[in-house]
Amino acid sequence: MDDLKNKTILVTGASSGIGKECAILASKEGANIIITGRNVERLKDTFEKLDKSGNHKLFAADLCNQSDVDSLILNLPKLDGIVFSAGVSNVLPAKFIRKKHIDETMDLNFNSVVLLTAGILSKKLINNNASLVFISSAVTKYPYVGASLYIAGKMALDGYVKVLALELAAKKIRCNTISPNFVKTPLLGTEEQLIMEEAIEKHKNIHPLGMGMPEDVANAAVYLLSEKAKWLTGTNLFLGGGI
Repeated sequence: MDDLKNKTILVTGASSGIGKECAILASKEGANIIITGRNVERLKDTFEKLDKSGNHKLFAADLCNQSDVDSLILNLPKLDGIVFSAGVSNVLPAKFIRKKHIDETMDLNFNSVVLLTAGILSKKLINNNASLVFISSAVTKYPYVGASLYIAGKMALDGYVKVLALELAAKKIRCNTISPNFVKTPLLGTEEQLIMEEAIEKHKNIHPLGMGMPEDVANAAVYLLSEKAKWLTGTNLFLGGGI
């Protein structure tokens, strides 16, 4: 398949989980991939798994560090698509939330996305007819105890993307979110250490089709990046496993 042949795609959070699978699958669809993330060793592992026929690049960057963001943007070519997959989940009951937790969660899950997008747009690095894909979460509709900060960040992202879609429509640049429910990723592993075992098991068991895998989200992302989704913008693609 070559749905993304010769397109240049940036994937953030590509060192693991959903971002990693999005980068690998998009490369197999013919895209030239630029991957970024904070963990250099894990980024290198992703890079080695990209389809060898493409012209791929790796840039280690902390998207919460403005100098890293500026350096990344400086090295970017013109883009035909972006997958925003970098994220963090702070699971805390409301009474334990402090400013540092708000800052940590919002900086990566929302602020960094908005500022990276602004920087790329201001440098005119997104081609007309490009596609921007943002990884949100189904927890905005199916909340669980302790997820207030994570949900707040994803709901802010959902609202931002709807407006961004309107602003970029004249250039046929599409902006959509994907909202997966529980997916077996390292991020989930962190949550499982923080939430009572029975609570997490109960949430897993609500999926009629079982829990998702990173490749399930990657398949949806590749669809949205491709011309097959050329009439979709401002949309949230919900991946709920049957709920």
